[in-house]
Amino acid sequence: MNITRENVDALNAVVKVDIAKEDYSDKVEKILIDYRKTANIPGFRKGHVPMGMVKKQYGKAVLVDEVNKLLQDALNKYLTEEKLDVLGQPLPKPQDDIDWDAEGFSFEFELGLAPEFEVELKSKDTITQYNIIADDKMIDEQIERIQKQYGKLVPQDAVEKDSEITGAYKNEEKEIDNTVTLTLDKFKGEATEKQFIGAKVGDVVVLKTKGLYEDNHDLMHALKLGHDDIQDLDIEVSFTITEVNKRELADLDQELFDKLFGEGGVTSVTELKAKIKEDAEKQFVQQADQKLLNDITEYLVENTKFDLPAEFLTKWMQTAGEKEIDAEQAKEEYNKSEKSLRYQLIEGKLITENNVQVTMDDIKEHAREMIKAQMAQFGQLNPSDEELDGIAARVLSNQDEARRISEQLISQKLLALYKEKANLKVKELSYENFVKEVYGDK
Repeated sequence: MNITRENVDALNAVVKVDIAKEDYSDKVEKILIDYRKTANIPGFRKGHVPMGMVKKQYGKAVLVDEVNKLLQDALNKYLTEEKLDVLGQPLPKPQDDIDWDAEGFSFEFELGLAPEFEVELKSKDTITQYNIIADDKMIDEQIERIQKQYGKLVPQDAVEKDSEITGAYKNEEKEIDNTVTLTLDKFKGEATEKQFIGAKVGDVVVLKTKGLYEDNHDLMHALKLGHDDIQDLDIEVSFTITEVNKRELADLDQELFDKLFGEGGVTSVTELKAKIKEDAEKQFVQQADQKLLNDITEYLVENTKFDLPAEFLTKWMQTAGEKEIDAEQAKEEYNKSEKSLRYQLIEGKLITENNVQVTMDDIKEHAREMIKAQMAQFGQLNPSDEELDGIAARVLSNQDEARRISEQLISQKLLALYKEKANLKVKELSYENFVKEVYGDK
C-alpha cells in the first residue's frame, strides 16, 4: 500500500491511496474459505461447495468490503501519524468506473486543512466586565414581595388602589370566559384603574382590550388566549368582580425568618437584607459571566483573522447530515455556521496553548456538588459521601450528561483564563441598570 499527499494550497490537499493485491488477497481468501464452510447451496453438502462457485457468488462483494475497510483504516492511520489537522471528513473523489477485476486500486480523497493563526486575548480596546449589585431598591422590593407572599388576605367592601381583585373576563363572540386575580398596577394608563376604584363585588367593568395591559403576556393570561390571538385584538370584554381583598403584609419577625431560612438562620431585618443581597448577587454573577463570555467570543471571532477551506466545507456539508442536501442549501448552511466554526478553532487553540484540561476527578466533583445543591432544595442538607458518589456514578454513566458537564467545566476554565488575560474594565451597576444597558430599556 502506498499513500501520498499533494498540497493544493495551505487549506486544501489531495491524498492518494494505492492498494495492491498483496494488501487484501490473504484476507479475502480467508473470508471466502470461511464462507465455504458454512455456505448452504442446493445440490452440495455444507462445507463441500466448490471454491470456484463460492468465489463466483461472494467474491466481488467480499473484495469490495475488504478494500473499503482497508482504505478507511489506512486513511485514518495516515491522518493520525502525519498529525494532519483536518476540518470535516475526507471527501472521496467520485469514481464511477472502478474495475473490481483489476489487481490494484487507486483512490483519492480531498482534505480541508485547519488554518494556521495566532490568538491575541489582550485587545486594544477594553471589554466591559460587569459587577452587578443588588441595590437598596431591589432589596426593599424583594422584602415587600416576601411580605405579600406570606401575608394574609383581608376582604374589602370596595376596590382600592392596592386591592387584589378576583373576577371573570367574558366575551361571547370570542368565547372568552376566564377567572383571574389581578392588581391595578398591571394595567396601562390610569383610565382603567379609575374604572375599578370604588367598584364592589357583583359590579361589571367593561374594558377595551387594545392597550389594556403594559405587557401582552398579561393580556394572554387574562383572556386565556394564544399569542397569535391577541395580536391587534380590539374588542370589548366585561369583568365581573367576585372578590375584593387587601393583602396585609406579613410582619418581619422571627417566625417569618424561620419559615424562609430555617430556625435561627436569620435573626434580624439587617441579616435578612444581607442574605437577600448575597443570594441575588450570586445569581447575578452567572448573568455577568455569560455576558462577558459572549462579548469575548464576539471579539475573538471578529479580530482573529484566518481563511477557511470554504469550498471544501460547503461540499462536505452536502453529505455530512442525516439527509443529503444540494449545493445551494449547503452554501446557506455554511454561511450560518461559519462564525461558530471559527470560534471552535479559536477555542481549540486557546485550550491547547494554555493547557486547559478537565480531569475525570473534576467531572465527578462537579457532579457531586450539583447533586448536593439539588438535594438541598428538597431539605436534604447533609447527604453522605456514599450517597453522593452513588448518584454521581449513575449520572455520569449517561455519556451525554458527562459530556455536558465536561463542556461546562471547560467553559468555566476558559472564562477564568479570559478574566486573567483579557483587557477588561470592571463596571459596577445595579441589576436594573445592567438590564437597561445590555438589553435595552424594557
